[in-house]
Amino acid sequence: DCERCQCHSEDKRTAILYTLLSQNLNHSRGGRSPAHQRCLCHQRRTVCLRTPHVTCQAASNVLLKTISFMKNLPSFYLLPREDQLLLLDSCWVPLFLLGLVQEMVTFEVMETPAPSMLKKILLDGQSEQQEPERTQPTLAAVQRLQCCLNTFWKLDLSPKEYAYLKGAILFNPDVPGLRASPYIKSLQQEAQRALHEVLQPLHPEDQGRFARILLISSTLKSIPPALITDLFFRPVIGNADIVEFIVEMLYEITDRQLAP
Repeated sequence: DCERCQCHSEDKRTAILYTLLSQNLNHSRGGRSPAHQRCLCHQRRTVCLRTPHVTCQAASNVLLKTISFMKNLPSFYLLPREDQLLLLDSCWVPLFLLGLVQEMVTFEVMETPAPSMLKKILLDGQSEQQEPERTQPTLAAVQRLQCCLNTFWKLDLSPKEYAYLKGAILFNPDVPGLRASPYIKSLQQEAQRALHEVLQPLHPEDQGRFARILLISSTLKSIPPALITDLFFRPVIGNADIVEFIVEMLYEITDRQLAP
């Protein structure tokens, strides 16, 4: 609860100055609630990558490999274009996250530097007219993401397990609006069957591994696309739409590189 976190017990010596300086900001923006002020609790504390150049480059490489995976699936291109786009929009995040796990991409975050109060006052009403303010990931959201990735790392999947699991994630018949849903369902069942079969010789003693992999993979769908975009790709593409960027690379450009 933000009302009980440490940000409401900061040094009282700055409270009066903060109140006086922020009056102009609150007045010009119609008044902001305390929840929108800088907060130190995990739920509202914003963070950014500690090494954005290195991490964004690694994330871009993973995204390119994810797109290459879809390009190399003939069964994907046999689908109507509308279904391809629906599946891409629905599954690019879990496929990308699975790529992060497979490529062993780790990252650290740090608290987002706070703009000075003087800068806020002087530039209030000007920067907002030029471009919309970018959202920042919260520490709580990033920790949930890292927990999800760590859980997957513990599975220690083989290359074949990754490949078949990606197919099972991509061909999701439950995406609303699909025209070829029965065919997509058969493709998902085929990928799941192949995954189950490859587990037998690799892990004969672990009878519950198949169900555990599918259960843990379902957690990837709970990660918001906005979090992935803001954390890994906003420093690269700015305010561009990441899905439009992916579609462009998938259908029109074969050698485009993302570069921070």
